Amino acid sequence: MGSKLERRMQVLVDDERFRRLEAEAAAAGSSVASVVRMAIDEHFLANRDSRADAGRQLMAEFGDGDEATEPDWVESKTALMHDLDAKLP
Repeated sequence: MGSKLERRMQVLVDDERFRRLEAEAAAAGSSVASVVRMAIDEHFLANRDSRADAGRQLMAEFGDGDEATEPDWVESKTALMHDLDAKLP
């Protein structure tokens, strides 16, 4: 074990998911556990980045200074929903 505190957990998956994990592990020359850890890391990193991007995009809609106007909520909501629909599987 490494110098970090490591915890153990058991995850039950159906046969199809396990076959996909095994195939990915074999293709990568690694273990199923390693594939699961990488998937967890990628999932949370992607979510963090997309949340930050969404926050920056929302803030960019607001102007700075006296010329700032509040964006139209209906238009903003429609644009946000469109972006969500485009990114969700």
